[in-house]
Amino acid sequence: MSGKKLIPTDLITGLEKRVLEEYKSDKDPYGLSIKRGPGTRDQPTLIPSAFSARMIGCICPDECSNINFMWLHKGEPKRCGCGHWFKLVEKAPI
Repeated sequence: MSGKKLIPTDLITGLEKRVLEEYKSDKDPYGLSIKRGPGTRDQPTLIPSAFSARMIGCICPDECSNINFMWLHKGEPKRCGCGHWFKLVEKAPI
């Protein structure tokens, strides 16, 4: 055996490797960061997704301790109970 030690990340391939590279470059590959935009009907908060639907959670008032979950579907803006609007936009898959 050679004296070279393998680091576990040297053995990663495929999707797992691409996701790890995204994390190393300080990107958020799954779009999990909190997003706040204007949230109006004309300018909804844009939520990226590589799929036709995505579940999101809205933390309505800042002092609220619960999360209002809802499904977004491509092409259909949706309003949360607090009045904030969201819209699903296309994103390239990882």
